[in-house]
Amino acid sequence: MKGKKKLRLKKFYFHPITIFLILSLIVVILSGVLSKLEMQATYNTINRTTKDLETTIVSVENMLSFDGMKFIISNATTNFISFAPLASLLVALIGLCIAEATGFIEVFSKRYIRKISQTQLTFIILFVATVSSLINEIGYAILIPLIAMVYETNGKNPLTGIVTAFCGVAFGYGVSIFVGSMEVSLMDYTKNAASLIDKTMHISLTSNLIFIIVASIILSIVGTIIIEKIISPKLGKYKVPSGISKTEELRIIDLEEEEQHKIEREKKEKRGLRFALIAGIIGIVIFIYMVIPNLPNSGMLLDMKEKTYLNQVFGDNSYFQDGFSYMISLLFLFMGLFYGIGAKTINNDKELFDKAGEYMKKAGSIIILIFVVSQFIAIFKRTNIGTIMVAWLANLIEYLNFSGIPLIILTLILISIGNLFVTTPGAKWLIFSPVVVPMFMQSNISPQFAQIVMRAGDSMTNGITPLLACFVIYLGYLNIYNFDKSTPVTISRSIKIVTPYFAIISLTWILIIIGWYILGLPIGPGVYPTI
Repeated sequence: MKGKKKLRLKKFYFHPITIFLILSLIVVILSGVLSKLEMQATYNTINRTTKDLETTIVSVENMLSFDGMKFIISNATTNFISFAPLASLLVALIGLCIAEATGFIEVFSKRYIRKISQTQLTFIILFVATVSSLINEIGYAILIPLIAMVYETNGKNPLTGIVTAFCGVAFGYGVSIFVGSMEVSLMDYTKNAASLIDKTMHISLTSNLIFIIVASIILSIVGTIIIEKIISPKLGKYKVPSGISKTEELRIIDLEEEEQHKIEREKKEKRGLRFALIAGIIGIVIFIYMVIPNLPNSGMLLDMKEKTYLNQVFGDNSYFQDGFSYMISLLFLFMGLFYGIGAKTINNDKELFDKAGEYMKKAGSIIILIFVVSQFIAIFKRTNIGTIMVAWLANLIEYLNFSGIPLIILTLILISIGNLFVTTPGAKWLIFSPVVVPMFMQSNISPQFAQIVMRAGDSMTNGITPLLACFVIYLGYLNIYNFDKSTPVTISRSIKIVTPYFAIISLTWILIIIGWYILGLPIGPGVYPTI
């Protein structure tokens, strides 16, 4: 009938916490079904001592069984406490919240960052986020909350800052301006796999250095274009919340008195920034001294049991990696405190910690989300479904037996698919390397270049898999700064936001890899794509 309004059903959105609970239940049920179907996979690993291939059979573990349910119940607390993003985020926030409470982040942002153009700021964030993978996933815990604060302070959309920081870390993971934790975690697997063909093959930690430096710059440039031209316009402008500024009071005064107050405030801010700069320089010098060996009381952050310096810094038991987030947090904490002392924004310790607590409350909702996500990831890992999927993909590469460019593209795509299920680079390369490296070498492609393909495939899909542990920080902060609290940012929406970035950066990775191979450019000092 004309004039009769059509009824429209109001869209209903589950909160991410509910979605992860549902996903956990689905994984538990799926594990029971696949276990009954006897789903399994066989893959080869290399014995580190004998250098021989060893066959491993992995099958799905039934989480509906007595042992499975026992694991879920008895390990819930352990899964939560040992979940890496929880500790990293909380430690980082302590320093950031103190710096925010004293006004340091706000004043520094308005005085210096506001002068930088938006395009330049986006590039800087992406580049810093990309090279932050030098030290594992620390960029997620520090950069996402920090950039959100900076964007909000400058009247920019915090969601854009969150997405920019996340994309830089996730889709640029594994490239940097220097060798880091990625080399240490991958090199042994590459070397052992190469020994299957050539036992004299030498692979150094700097074998990918030239490539990762160039790739980090290219990815940051392309990423800047994607953020500025595609993602930022869709997210819209920042809706300034009603109320007054954090650092100014509303007062009725004549113009002369107002000008006097402004001069006094700027004088205090400049003194506070000088104090913060001195604290920052002292903190950085102490930090550097802690990673220099063989000086009086130096090398505190090094694992001196290791033989090489890079292993001392980036090895599995490195104090540098374990303590980096804490050191950065302390740096912000002391710079914030010294700023507050210099600018006289700190009246007493009670006021300081009350203010810091207010900023910390913003992250309160993310704790519940982290708990649920930690259980989901732990359950999924326990089922072995991800490991089986990666093993099948590695076997597919061997079965298809491609060579040259088709082999490179196939390996790149299948590793990126495998990363959706197993996000730890070392865990994937353990399975892929005994297949990929010998096949590359038989096609006259160097094992060092095979490692580059692994790095590229690993980073291509990092930002679109909820199984990435630090995805929870990205999703949590999108909801913290979400304008419409009645409509939470779901997993699908958070992935949809970064989909253009994923698509274009993936294509960029493929073009870089193929172009580098065709041109035969060096990927490291004295190392080339071909043998």
